[in-house]
Amino acid sequence: MNVIEIKDLHKVYTMGDTEVRALNGVSLQIAAGEFVAIMGASGSGKSTMLQILGLLDIPTSGSYKLLGKEVSTLQEDALAAIRSQTLGFIFQMFNLLGRTSAVEQVSLPLLYSNPNMPHDDPKELLKMVGLGERLGHKPNELSGGQQQRVAIARALTNKPKLILADEPTGNLDSKSSEDIIGFLGKMNASGITIVLVTHEPDIAAHARRIITMKDGNVLSDEQNPKSTIPPPLHPLLSDTTDPSLSNSTFSFRNVKEYFRQAFRALTANKVRSILSILGVMIGVSAVIGGQAIGTGAQISVQQQLSSLGTNLLMLMPGSIQVGGVQQGVGGTSRITLQDVDAIASVPMVKRVAPELSGHVQVTYADKNWSTSLVGTTPNYAEMKSYQPIYGRFISDTDVQTRNRVCLLGITVIKNLFGDNANPVGQWIKINRVNFQVIGVLPVKGSNGFQDRDDAIVVPVTTAMYRLLGKLYVSSVDVEADSTDDTGPASDAVKNFMLKQKHIPNIPGSENAFQVRNMADIQATLSASTQIMTVLLSSIAAISLLVGGIGIMNIMLVSVTERTREIGLRKAIGARRIDILSQFLIESVVVSLLGGLFGILLGWSFSQIIHLSLNWPTVVTPTSVIISTVFSALVGVVFGIWPAYKASRLSPILALRYE
Repeated sequence: MNVIEIKDLHKVYTMGDTEVRALNGVSLQIAAGEFVAIMGASGSGKSTMLQILGLLDIPTSGSYKLLGKEVSTLQEDALAAIRSQTLGFIFQMFNLLGRTSAVEQVSLPLLYSNPNMPHDDPKELLKMVGLGERLGHKPNELSGGQQQRVAIARALTNKPKLILADEPTGNLDSKSSEDIIGFLGKMNASGITIVLVTHEPDIAAHARRIITMKDGNVLSDEQNPKSTIPPPLHPLLSDTTDPSLSNSTFSFRNVKEYFRQAFRALTANKVRSILSILGVMIGVSAVIGGQAIGTGAQISVQQQLSSLGTNLLMLMPGSIQVGGVQQGVGGTSRITLQDVDAIASVPMVKRVAPELSGHVQVTYADKNWSTSLVGTTPNYAEMKSYQPIYGRFISDTDVQTRNRVCLLGITVIKNLFGDNANPVGQWIKINRVNFQVIGVLPVKGSNGFQDRDDAIVVPVTTAMYRLLGKLYVSSVDVEADSTDDTGPASDAVKNFMLKQKHIPNIPGSENAFQVRNMADIQATLSASTQIMTVLLSSIAAISLLVGGIGIMNIMLVSVTERTREIGLRKAIGARRIDILSQFLIESVVVSLLGGLFGILLGWSFSQIIHLSLNWPTVVTPTSVIISTVFSALVGVVFGIWPAYKASRLSPILALRYE
């Protein structure tokens, strides 16, 4: 049976407006088990012939049957499957991968073959060609003859039926050349058909058949009676492989190997890889940090407002126009303690607490401090979560007797008594009036504009008559029966106060009092912090976009630099999906590494902000997951074009690339 049968084969290359006819109607047959040498001067068409026989190039016209199957019209992936199953290549330039050991070089064809296909052990093949002691050596650690032996072992991995050798001794000394011819003779003796291209007559003299080409035509085709290589006893006559195994499969084995090769490619160009990773890392860290700051602020606002109660209202005096003249705030709508007591009887109102605020000077021993003062009643503690951590809160008796007692915030305590002090029972002066400390207020923290722990609480009557000299309260906290009642309760309280103060029903009278709903404030502030978080994340996403563009540039450079490697992989059976997957995975590896380092940097940045500025920051699992997924998507999106470009390269053009 013929292994190769070509009929009227033409190959025409177009170079601008010029047509170059590399093959002009070549017809020949090569039987199973033959050892054929193709000779000819440069430009005779012998290399083009070998490339078409090896399915690296396709003819312009004509018929080519390999093992009885027409292959001249097959698509690239089908040709790749046949190359993986049937052919073995030995190149003049060896085409070994840098930074890859000899055993890995020989194992490379297995990556693109079906695992159920028969194959030889790469280590045993290397031992067979005399490199058993150099399994872990890389190409730069091997001589030219040893590199060619590695190439021979690689060509034998998938048990090919046809070996194509392109000037296999062209770069070797005479001793190494004889060794290579000896190995080719052994392969032929095992039944493998050998087609050898050479321009050296002494090398061609070993073949049993010599074909001479000139100007794209077969000039002569003769048997060589002087050949030293005997014909094989049992030539491989037909394709005995199960047709169902003719196509390689994409499996976890491939993905694992692609990841390993991706890390190898990254370490080979460390500076370039670090720059690519840095771009993604900055983008991801900006996303993590921005979301941590925004989320922390949102949670802080929610905690502070929830401590006030979502069913809490705040009544404050407003202003109205009388005769076209704008009255001052509280001018006609001052709130007295009697008004506070009356508001408690309004329907849907659970309880009330007045607030009288001011600024005072407080001293203890030789220390003094300027702070905020709040005068209120016992209801204030439960309504606004102000139960003291030490001591007690003010009582009704304290309010009725205008008792000189107070509760101090943590900031006031630190400035008067020092850290870790318990001032309960001590006497201090507030605006030169002696007061006894009866409790320590709970820690409320800062809202970004005001330290809520820098405060003193006293009975409202004491604040009015002993400290501030005021007869009216600043505001009234009103607690509705439930969250659903806050709306109706707000209207009821405002209408009650308008009647209480005998304010006429004229345009603008509704502004005499203002009622603020804490639930509405909480929703508004939460929405504001969410907008801030989205804004910060959007800005950070631009950094990720820039990092993605950097990855695409790096991968395009990598494709250009590794064009010959792509050609080699296709020559030994890699399909387009294999090349696409390999470069895409390399891009994703860069993105994921940048994403992981970015998460660490973003978390560190958020912690620095928290510790140095006392700003609440929260790195949520959601933000970490989103950043990781997004960084991987950056690798996929920006790596798809370079990977696609690599997968579409022609095997022969890639191998010829300089």
